[in-house]
Amino acid sequence: MKIKPIIGHLILAGMITTYSLSAFSQQLAPKEATEATKKANDALYSKLPFSDKTDFQNAHKGFIAALPAGMIKGKEGNIIWDTAKYSFIKEDQKAPATVNPSLWRQSQLINISGLFEVTDGVYQIRNLDLSNMTIIEGKKGITVIDPLVSAETAKVGLDLYYKNRGKKPVVAVIFTHSHVDHYGGVRGVTSEEDVKSGKVKIYAPDGFMKEAVSENIMAGNAMSRRASYMYGNLLAPSAKGQVGAGLGTTTSAGTVTLIPPTDYITHTGQEEVIDGLTYDFMMAPGSEAPSEMLWYVKEKKMIEAAEDITHTLHNTYSLRGAKIRDPLAWSKYINAAIDRWGADAQIIIAQHHWPTWGNANILDLMKSQRDMYRYINDQTLRMANKGLTRDEIAANFELPPTLEKTWASRGYYGSVSHDVKATYVFYLGWFDGNPATLDELPPEEAAKKFVEYMGGADKILAKAKQDYAKGNYRWVAQVVSKVVFADPKNKAARSLEADALEQLGYQAESGPWRNFYLSGAQELRNGVKVLPTPNTASADTVRAMDPDMFFDYLGVHINGMKAADAKISLNFDFGDQGGLYKVELENGALSHTAKAQAKNADATIKLSRDTLNRIILKQETLEDAKKNGDVKIDGNAAKLDELLSYLDKFDFWFNIVTP
Repeated sequence: MKIKPIIGHLILAGMITTYSLSAFSQQLAPKEATEATKKANDALYSKLPFSDKTDFQNAHKGFIAALPAGMIKGKEGNIIWDTAKYSFIKEDQKAPATVNPSLWRQSQLINISGLFEVTDGVYQIRNLDLSNMTIIEGKKGITVIDPLVSAETAKVGLDLYYKNRGKKPVVAVIFTHSHVDHYGGVRGVTSEEDVKSGKVKIYAPDGFMKEAVSENIMAGNAMSRRASYMYGNLLAPSAKGQVGAGLGTTTSAGTVTLIPPTDYITHTGQEEVIDGLTYDFMMAPGSEAPSEMLWYVKEKKMIEAAEDITHTLHNTYSLRGAKIRDPLAWSKYINAAIDRWGADAQIIIAQHHWPTWGNANILDLMKSQRDMYRYINDQTLRMANKGLTRDEIAANFELPPTLEKTWASRGYYGSVSHDVKATYVFYLGWFDGNPATLDELPPEEAAKKFVEYMGGADKILAKAKQDYAKGNYRWVAQVVSKVVFADPKNKAARSLEADALEQLGYQAESGPWRNFYLSGAQELRNGVKVLPTPNTASADTVRAMDPDMFFDYLGVHINGMKAADAKISLNFDFGDQGGLYKVELENGALSHTAKAQAKNADATIKLSRDTLNRIILKQETLEDAKKNGDVKIDGNAAKLDELLSYLDKFDFWFNIVTP
């Protein structure tokens, strides 16, 4: 049985009741680009340096072999990766009217796929997943850097390397940072047995395991649902649908695995000789990921930039939902890397996109990326200190022409707008200082009042249609959304908002923005459809949760009001695998204490960590575990049942564009 996306589904997931819209039972197809959209997109051809083909030359450089043709499938026949999925994106083809030309260019570059030689002994597999897999040949074997999202795609990538370079043993794996597309395929390139025996070392930055597991736990269900919009997983790949995510095409949908690291990089300047090569590491926590590191391979004169220096303006806030990242720290890490390695470096690679060769080109890229994040930080604060609010700053913010016309500074994954808003919130929070916005009505209730004040839905839609005809799609989406929230069954309102979102998607330069707009349009037209989305949780991820994380996660599921009058005290004994824990439910809040036991606990529950994992993964029910003797309860067993009765179920397919 497959685990549903992210750990937000570990405790029973059900399906929500969505609005039954018979009028939307027939699938409605996307529409054409309007004249306003065509005009907006065509304007970019004279604004940006499309004649510069340097990135295309670099993306093709060192090509050795194409990716294997056909689909990569799982054991049950499910499609994990389809190498032909984006074959409609032709390299020398002008952008269709329904795609932003700049995003189309980025998608053309990302679709340059296969096995590439970066320099002697360094190889990359590109576009076999959202991220790259890098392989470095050493004295005894190979070191694999960031083995993709899924074990299945990672294995295919390694086999492609073996086919063209000969079979060499994997002696080390390096995780650059704590996001799933940089570790999830590890069991496709090595085994836990080889790691435990010492045949393979796994290196990772300090704090990796905690961050790799925790980021998607507490808000995992909401993050996962929003990620289905962000990566366009609900859209068909096409010129009117998903054309990529800016950072890569999309995520694979295979088995996410995780093997704990054997060696941690804990400080800048730490040097490690890995298979005969000297790695000089630099810590970059709180940049693109909470746990991240960059390094320099001295013998190759090569900087590994992880995900801090890529060919796009990155997210300082991810639209799927995540903690806001610090653009100032990000900029300073890049500056430190320039100071540390910039004088000698001849190659810079990252775990997305294509390399850059030549010292002058490397410095140009690094400095433009450094200055971009610094500019966003400093100018957001400058404007905030002049009294502008979050949205006012975003509406008036511009990058200087030198950055705006640099391809690597374009917002294919992040965007100036949402990165600026994130920076404002990072420093000043959500409140703009105007007391009128301090305690606004919730969206559905406010929408009904807006519609009433505006004279009713029909009058709003009549005016909105006029604005749509003028190409004012941002306003149409904003105002018609009020009608939809006031009456989600209003077919005309849903259709008009969908039309406006679609045109915004066609104009969007950011892959995630396009995917959000088009996913919203699709859902407005056709309702919430249960479709395949990437599986980013796995048994390995569950096993990686320590008991502290597990009890924290359990506390998020407690329905506080339902449990408000409850008073429960339980002792847990996980034996040598997890130790002792005291767990208390009082005032609707679940608290736990490690290495402790309550003297007058209602019950003591003894089970192994392996048994807990099986219960979480639904491989064994609690009742069966009791019957089998895998769980032993001394005391009042009903108190454990009572605790479990207060747990809420998290429904994955909740509404996003409707109340």
